[in-house]
Amino acid sequence: MLTKEEMPACPVATTVALIGSKWKLLIMRNLLSRPWRFNELRKDLNGVSQKVLTDSLRSMEEDGIIIRTVYPEVPPRVEYSLSELGESMRPIMDAMYAFGMEYKKSRI
Repeated sequence: MLTKEEMPACPVATTVALIGSKWKLLIMRNLLSRPWRFNELRKDLNGVSQKVLTDSLRSMEEDGIIIRTVYPEVPPRVEYSLSELGESMRPIMDAMYAFGMEYKKSRI
């Protein structure tokens, strides 16, 4: 997690630092619909390695974007969901979705 002093001066750059990677954006896309388990995410995010997914989830948890919930079961069940901060990014994700749809329509 970046300290206030380490964060870029530009707010757009700060947002990119938090969710700018391909995998973080796709993780957020999935978590906008419901909580997901690790293996569900790994299977749905075609091409992501276990290490990259683990690192992305840890980073997003440290930044306060997602919540990791461990259920006291045998075997343990872990779910990832968006935090309040992560939910606040819904309009950004909705705008990206709308842009992508319009762009795809213009290329047909």
